[in-house]
This record gives sequence, structure tokens and C-alpha cells, in this order.
Amino acid sequence: MTTIKWKVPLLDLGPQHRALRAELRAAVERVLDSQRFVLGPEVEALEREVAQYSQTRFAVGCASGSDALLLALMALDIKAGDEVITTPFSFFATAGAIARLGARPVFADIDPRTYTLDVSRAEAAVTARTRAIIPVHLYGQCADMDALLDLSRVKGLSLVEDAAQAIGAKMGGRCAGSMGLVGCLSFYPSKNLGGAGDGGMLLTSDEDLRDRLRRLRVHGGASEYHHDEVGINSRLDALQAAVLRVKLRLLEHWSEGRRKRAARYTNFFREADLGFELSPPFTPPDTLHIFHQYVIRVPGYRDALMKHLLQSGIESRVYYPVPLHLQPCFKYLGCERGAFPEAERAALETLALPCYPELTDEQQEYVLARVGSFRP
Repeated sequence: MTTIKWKVPLLDLGPQHRALRAELRAAVERVLDSQRFVLGPEVEALEREVAQYSQTRFAVGCASGSDALLLALMALDIKAGDEVITTPFSFFATAGAIARLGARPVFADIDPRTYTLDVSRAEAAVTARTRAIIPVHLYGQCADMDALLDLSRVKGLSLVEDAAQAIGAKMGGRCAGSMGLVGCLSFYPSKNLGGAGDGGMLLTSDEDLRDRLRRLRVHGGASEYHHDEVGINSRLDALQAAVLRVKLRLLEHWSEGRRKRAARYTNFFREADLGFELSPPFTPPDTLHIFHQYVIRVPGYRDALMKHLLQSGIESRVYYPVPLHLQPCFKYLGCERGAFPEAERAALETLALPCYPELTDEQQEYVLARVGSFRP
């Protein structure tokens, strides 16, 4: 089997680790010396720091971003027979958490410019059984939260933000995850703030909700052997918290690095005569994008461009090739192909290019040159 040596990988975490190796080792050794491995002081400190960074009163650590979504819905008493509106164009965990509780995922199509939930279509999907809405802040950009907040208030619905890809993103000066009733973060290693394994966190400014989330993550117990309700085992490791605390201090610097590289891509694509249609990301006014992914749209030629880049040693990726309503496990929902045309079109036309703080000028220049050399 031949191993491809990327000239430009989609993401390279090596430089980040090398720059922080000494601090990360010291943090890990601190936890090892303490012998406090699950929850404890390191997790409590990270919760305070992430809450402050994200403009919320509280944060509750858990085992993964997927568990954060599940815990949020459990804390809102989402149950079998309830409906929760969300996007069909996202990672599986968003709809998976809804289905895990026996509730029904109800999809609404996306805005073709931002790839986030189209509010007018979400409103049209509301029924008497709707209990909540989960917008996804996709690729590091906030959904239209002002309109979604208005909709949730008028309809009496809970608003859960899937901010797994968007820690530090802002809309109108407000942080992703801070605007709804609860926000969900992921610390998977490839995220902008990534750990050395899985990890997640819930954001809220509601004290009662915080207390319930804390119970639910430890089997629903107020203490180790006394359980008020049935929860799950979803505790954040102290080792992960220690690693994340080191990295959190640099997150704003890294986000600025991503924006600079994104701006270079966008300026080139707007000015170059490529000979084929290519649309760079669209960022609405008063929105701060953190570019978890830099995603272009290439109608008709996406796969050919991807192959061209692969042959040049440039890694790119499709997020997401199969919309959720067309996944086999959701066949029971009865959604046919064509039900959500914008999500389906995005799945056929979008492509993520390398865009991370450690991407060198030379690497990015090479990517631009190879995109510019593509001929359909």
C-alpha cells in the first residue's frame, strides 16, 4: 500500500504541538502528580475559563461534543414523540442526538450562501410537536441567530446551539454558544481548540440548567450513590482539561491566523480569471468567522478539482458528501432525494481547502497556483 506524502495536508497539528511541547508536558505531569484524573480542579478551571471566553456564566465539561448535544436535549426533557428542527447539512451527531432520545429530527433546508439553517424554512417546519431548534454554526460561522431567537420566542421553543465548529465565532459581538439557552462545544483534536482526545463542553447562563447538566453527566446523581434521575457517564478527563487550558490562551491568535489565510484565498479567487466558476465563503456583515474550514463552491467540477489537487499532493475534503436526510439510518423519516435541494447541491459542490494557522505562505501559494492551473 502506497502512503501519500502530502505537500500540503488539509490540517497539520505537528507544528502546533512542537511549539507547545514543553508546556503540554508540564500540564500533563501536573495532572499525573495530582492523581486527579476525572473532573476535579483542572476541569473546573477550564470550565471557568471557557465560560469567560464564550461570554456565558457557566460551562459544564463532558466527554465529547456529541455527548454535549445529547446532554443538552436530555436537560430540556426532549423525549419520544417530540420534534426537533435542525439542518440536514451537518455532521451526523446533530441529528443523531435527537434520534437517540426517540425524538424525531425534522430537517429544514440551508441558506445556500452560509450553509447554515434557513430560518424561513425552519419556521415552516414548526408543528404542534416541535420542542426545540438546533442550528449548527457550520465551518466556524454563526447561523442567523437574531432571526432564530425571534422564532424561538414567538413559538415557545428551546434553542440549542451546535457550536462544535465555532468556538470564538461571533455575531453582533456575541459568542457562538452564548445566545441560545445552551451551547455545545467539541474539543476533538482537529477542532480550532482541540485536545489530545475526545472532549466537549456545554455553555449556559441558566443556573438551574447548569446544575441539571452537572447531574446528568454523572448518571443523574447529585452525589456518587444517590441518583435523582437516569443520566449518562460523560465526564471530561483532567488530562484533556489541562491540555486545553494551555491551548486556550492561544486560541484568539490562532483564529486570527486562520482569518488571514482565508482572506488571502478569498482575495485571490475574487481577482483571478480561473476559467471556471468558484465561489469563496460568504460572511454576513457583523459576523466574525473563525474558519474551522475554508469551504469553496465549485459547481460541476468539484470532484475534478479535488482529483487535480490530490495529484499535486494537496489534501482537500468534502464536508459533507451525504446530507443527513439521505443517510440510510434516517430512511424512516420518509425524506426523498430532492426534499432539501440546497443541502443536496452543497453536498455536490463544496470543497474544503487547507486553512490553519501553521499553513506557511509557501504552502498556500502552492495551493493557489494549483487551483489556478486547473482546467475543467
